[in-house]
Amino acid sequence: MNILFVCSRNKWRSATAETIYQNHPIHQVRSAGTASSARIKINAKMINWADLIFVMEKRHKQILYEHFLTDVEDKEMIELDIPDDYQYMDEELIVEIQTKVSAYL
Repeated sequence: MNILFVCSRNKWRSATAETIYQNHPIHQVRSAGTASSARIKINAKMINWADLIFVMEKRHKQILYEHFLTDVEDKEMIELDIPDDYQYMDEELIVEIQTKVSAYL
């Protein structure tokens, strides 16, 4: 399964999630951000590649629907509700991501 993690700037939350799952034996993972300043900016090709999309906050889901409606309308999108309160690979962030994502993998 192809999994896409999305946050705002793709620096801390989604990048951490990608790092955590990058060597998963079954799933392929990528990450992207919704902001114009994102390290890797989300695009339609990434959305079409993904079988499952995890967004960190409700507003990320809203942005995807606003800018990529035809691409996301048939995609499963899971809102993780993880605020932008962490640095890259923060131990608490790792636990929160693993706890919330594990039910879907």
